[in-house]
Amino acid sequence: MRFQYIEYLIGLAAIPLVVFLFWWTLRWKKKTIKKIGDEKLVRQLISNYSPFHFQLKFLLLAVGLAAIIVAAANLQKPGEMEQVQRKGVDVVIAMDVSKSMLADDIKPNRLERARQMVYKLMDQLPDDRIALVLFAGRAYMQMPLTTDHSAARMFVQQAGPDVVPAQGTVITDALRMSNTAFNSKERKFKSIILITDGEDHDPNAVQLAQQLAEDGVMINAVGIGSPDGAPIMDPVTNDYKKDQAGNTVISKLNEQELQQLAAATKGVYIRLADTEAAVTAMKKQLGTIEQTSMEDSAFKNFKNYFPWFLGLAIFLLVLEFFFPERNWKTK
Repeated sequence: MRFQYIEYLIGLAAIPLVVFLFWWTLRWKKKTIKKIGDEKLVRQLISNYSPFHFQLKFLLLAVGLAAIIVAAANLQKPGEMEQVQRKGVDVVIAMDVSKSMLADDIKPNRLERARQMVYKLMDQLPDDRIALVLFAGRAYMQMPLTTDHSAARMFVQQAGPDVVPAQGTVITDALRMSNTAFNSKERKFKSIILITDGEDHDPNAVQLAQQLAEDGVMINAVGIGSPDGAPIMDPVTNDYKKDQAGNTVISKLNEQELQQLAAATKGVYIRLADTEAAVTAMKKQLGTIEQTSMEDSAFKNFKNYFPWFLGLAIFLLVLEFFFPERNWKTK
């Protein structure tokens, strides 16, 4: 069993607040009765009011609210499993998320264009396993190799400078982290797609690329930006980034290093101008890599339980609406 949208369960945190409001209402009712006058006389005047019914109405409301939240999260049960035979390669997408990727020399900015390319590329690689590494001043394995491309799209959507606190563009760290995703015993079926502006020169990157080539890894580099460069918008200050002297920092695409990395592993270098053309060229290049047969376990479908919880919520809320606060029989 699993929740399809587990993040919606955070709404259950509202239930304690509802309980607190109910408790406060009970106290307010008691204080109000004492303020009106003689407590016994007041209770006789409201003898048709039922505290039990009032508490029951609250219980119906609280459980109904919880049922709505659980319905939104959509509890699921996996259906039957089937073995799926796939032929493909293992692809690690190493994506630069440093602040220089916010430069807008390609619209709307480098980072958003990188996302667009990754989305389209995944659509073209349905049988390939994909991993995601995000890097700036450090590299992080955001997602290991998987055929669940929908999960990969979610991680790509959330990628940004805030994911990697240390800023910079350390390509060596990104390549080293990407290589850990592969099966070290295999010397083929592997490719790293490096998407970056390559702004900071990394002297050890080419040497590491040569070592990866010996392990059967092909690095295909995608350059984001322009050689002329562009200023970097800082989302915190909403102004262009400046150096210590107060001059506006210009971020430029470092094509030479990316070309060297690709050449060292018999890969290709592509400057991202037209997204469709770049994806076509990358798919063609990946097609030159020998593919391996992979057996993958997949569920045919999932049984969704949200209608049951939604039905329960509607029933309880309707019942609460028509349920009276007074006694069934008044004296």
